Amino acid sequence: MNEKIPVTVLTGFLGSGKTTLLNRILSEDHGLRIAVIENEFGEIGVDQDLVINADEEILEMNNGCICCTVRGDLIRILTDLMNRSKKFDRVIIETTGLADPGPVAQTFFIDEAMRDAFYLDGIITLVDSKHIMQQLDSSEEAESQIAFADLIVLNKIDVTDEAEQAVIENRIKKINGMASIYKTTMANAPIAKILDVGGFDLNRALETNPSFLEPEYAFEWGGIYKLEESDYDLNLDSGPDETLSLAWVPIIDATEESLKKAAESVFIYFSHPPKTIVHHGALTTELEHWQLQLTGEQQYQFSIRNKTPGLYALFTQHGPDEFNAELRKKNSTLLMPLVEHQFNAEHYHDDTVSSVAIEIEEPLDGERLEKVLDLILRTQAENIFRMKGILNIEGEDHRYIYQAVHMLFDGQWGTVWGDKPRTSRMVFIGKNLVYEELLQLFNFCRSSSK
Repeated sequence: MNEKIPVTVLTGFLGSGKTTLLNRILSEDHGLRIAVIENEFGEIGVDQDLVINADEEILEMNNGCICCTVRGDLIRILTDLMNRSKKFDRVIIETTGLADPGPVAQTFFIDEAMRDAFYLDGIITLVDSKHIMQQLDSSEEAESQIAFADLIVLNKIDVTDEAEQAVIENRIKKINGMASIYKTTMANAPIAKILDVGGFDLNRALETNPSFLEPEYAFEWGGIYKLEESDYDLNLDSGPDETLSLAWVPIIDATEESLKKAAESVFIYFSHPPKTIVHHGALTTELEHWQLQLTGEQQYQFSIRNKTPGLYALFTQHGPDEFNAELRKKNSTLLMPLVEHQFNAEHYHDDTVSSVAIEIEEPLDGERLEKVLDLILRTQAENIFRMKGILNIEGEDHRYIYQAVHMLFDGQWGTVWGDKPRTSRMVFIGKNLVYEELLQLFNFCRSSSK
């Protein structure tokens, strides 16, 4: 019988030092074969290029929602790792700085295949001693990251004094009095401790969140319908989102228990790339991740083809009532669900927090870039939680790597570009970000704009 592979989760709010610690782990002479999974917030991945890439496998998850689809993504990636000929001694998952680590930890207790192949060795939470008090006052995720931690790395103590650190430690212990705390600069915690916590504390997790072992899904509603071999219309009004993801799955009987079991078979499809359907488009009841585009109109209609009569469960990203959704037999009878259930009833999305990603192929003028970054830090530091990027500076053979947390900025030269495309990639995470304004600033930095 094969031994289970240990998994370490690195979490912590934006800019706490997760990637710095990860690079320290990967550069140590420990002889371990490590697979790294990066969970980024946004469509463009930057963190992978910030990680030292020796013989390690670096994989990315890029989610629009930073929590709902994470379990499906993890299962898909970990299953792929298990099926490869190259075996790994350990998996490290670095979560996005805005993520609640709960759904990640859930994966290794709820899914049977994952439970048999892996075990959660521990959750390591990095804390930015300069900004943690502000983060705890404004973010539930920052508190959850500390609450779930088995070990806490109180980082950047070089920019805080002992009195400030004592206040921070006291607040941390009120949230989680069981976790060990290491004070560090540049995330220089003992690697042996990081990689051998000894097991995630499930009892503490259940005390923190009694519903911890209740799965979290990428859909909020499910309902069972009896369908004939026929065409149906799905009518919707404009709602709170410009897209609506959904999936159909055949079901045995019309009971709430069957609906909940079906949820476990269908949820992973929501982590797959969707099939996009526009207004007046057609879909089927085949098991797929469908995504309806809801832009430009007040009312929308989609046709649905069902080839095999029987019971079907429909799962939708948002509740149908949010879009005044109606399912009708073609131009006819309104269908009501035989059974319905609300999933993730307490789930909340902070729509003011978003990511903006910018890619520019032309080289950037170094002097102009310096002025733009200074302007952003002076005028938008409170709203921008994190900036990070890989930049192509005119006349330079090396990448320029920058990271910033509020007004704290760090930039350094990275590796040479070599044969790789010299494209600048920038990611901003924060509140009330305006893509057009940021793009205009960086367009000013193009060397061709002189």
